[in-house]
Amino acid sequence: MKIAYFAWVRERVGRSEEEIVLPPGVTTVADLIDHLSARDEGYAYAFAERDTIRAAIDQELVPHDAPLAGAREVAFFPPMTGG
Repeated sequence: MKIAYFAWVRERVGRSEEEIVLPPGVTTVADLIDHLSARDEGYAYAFAERDTIRAAIDQELVPHDAPLAGAREVAFFPPMTGG
C-alpha cells in the first residue's frame, strides 16, 4: 500500500511517500496511525496530534475509523485552510 504524507506531516516523517505491507491487525486508518507512530520519533511527532490529522483513502476523505481493506493509497495531511 502506498502511504503519502503532505505539509508538516511530510516534514516530520522525513519523506513524501512510501510503500508498506500492512501488518496483521492493522485494519483501519487509526490502526495505521498507531503502527506508524510506533516506528520512530519522527513518525510519533508527526501523529502526536492525531485528532488534527486528516486522512484520505484513494483520494477520498475518510474518518480515522475507516477500514483499509482494498485501499491502494492512504494520504495523511494537516487541516487545510481556504484562500
